[in-house]
Amino acid sequence: MIPPLRPAFIATGLLVLTGCTLGPDYAAPNAPLPIGFSSARPVAATLWPDRAWWRGFGSPELTALIDLAMAYNNDIAAAAARIQQADAAVSVAAAPLLPGINASASGQQTHNFGLTKAQRAAGVTALDARSFSASAGFSSYEIDLWGRLRANAQSAQATALANRFDAETVALGVVASVANTWVQALATKDRLTYAQANLRDAQQTLRAINGRLAAGTASALDAAQQTTLVAQEQANIPALQSSLDQSVIALGILTGQTPESIVVHESTLTRLSLPPVAPGLPGELLTRRPDIAAAEANLVGANANIRAARAAFFPTITLTGDGGWQTAVLSTLTNPANAFVSLAGGLTAPIFDNGQRAGTLEQARGREQELLANYRTAVLQALTDVENALTALRYATEQERLQSDAVAAAQRAAMIARAQMQAGTIDVTTLLTIETSLYNAQDSLAQVRLARVQALIALYKALGGGWTQDSPLATPTAPIPSPLAGAL
Repeated sequence: MIPPLRPAFIATGLLVLTGCTLGPDYAAPNAPLPIGFSSARPVAATLWPDRAWWRGFGSPELTALIDLAMAYNNDIAAAAARIQQADAAVSVAAAPLLPGINASASGQQTHNFGLTKAQRAAGVTALDARSFSASAGFSSYEIDLWGRLRANAQSAQATALANRFDAETVALGVVASVANTWVQALATKDRLTYAQANLRDAQQTLRAINGRLAAGTASALDAAQQTTLVAQEQANIPALQSSLDQSVIALGILTGQTPESIVVHESTLTRLSLPPVAPGLPGELLTRRPDIAAAEANLVGANANIRAARAAFFPTITLTGDGGWQTAVLSTLTNPANAFVSLAGGLTAPIFDNGQRAGTLEQARGREQELLANYRTAVLQALTDVENALTALRYATEQERLQSDAVAAAQRAAMIARAQMQAGTIDVTTLLTIETSLYNAQDSLAQVRLARVQALIALYKALGGGWTQDSPLATPTAPIPSPLAGAL
């Protein structure tokens, strides 16, 4: 399951810097925002989505399916794995800010067996040489004088945070997909119910016509026309059943389960509660969409990469150090008289690199401009998503009301027509027309109701699904350690 997000204000949380930096300092990008949403109806108070907005539909089954998806969906699992990788990359990038320490110990003994006869005759014995040492030290530790290493670490931290926001975007998309697929299944069940009810009515009418045919008060043409209607309504049912089965199969993929383990018990879309939502100002949307937050986190990382590229033009100072004990007698190894220490420093200044550093800096600047454009696109897309969802919800709600009236009228007409058909006062063609209109009206109502619910789901998703930047994080990104070197 994707860990929730900790309090994180990108512009400040990622750019805490001790020491000298070369800029440019990060500045939050500007994006053109309207005063309000043109498709929103005037309301008394703003009502943003709840974090668990799907519970507002009042269906334990939908809640259980979304819980399964959050725990077992493979896209969410992959996003969580990317968070793990990005957090590890922060540790890797931050490691050079502190010196690495290595320890070593060694012992050596040399015995000379190569004495000549003359040496042995003269009383020379075999030569033994012993040495023991233990030391600890660091090598090639760069003093982060210009903030290059810290900028690299901050870029990695921004990427890690962007991965968290991306994971929230993935989770929001999965939740919306589960809800959409589930309500699609319920709408198909409603359409099946209407089709089966109309089939029963058509079969009952056919029996009545056959009875009249036997009595000589109806024609064979009347019976044939009603038989055709029955066959057509029977043919509609397999297609609807196939659509229902495919929705259930899709729920299996979304929840990470095998298709045969998913069963939709809820029988109709009409009993669902429709939780209200009223968006606030467009400016508030910027802090409620994880995709926008991810786009800005990437901008923060790009800004840090520019600072790192600029710092590469300046000299670097590296230190190496070693200290320990060295002696020929192991028992006196820790004697202070046998201690030694060494410290060395070096300075490296770039003179000519055939444009490599300049190219790296220009590349970082170009990447920042690309990410700035992506950020503005994300903002515009968010505004468009909300406007589209509000528009769809408004007109689908109105259409459902009108279509409900049409169904009620068609049901009254069908009831009257069947009674008149029994009495022999209308012909079968009139009845066929009315029965067909009733079925079409009922089927359209189920589809319009589905469009309304899916528009509401789209609105919840467009508004960020209750996400905010101050949502708590269970797994924070790895912190950047303070450098040991002095700062300017």
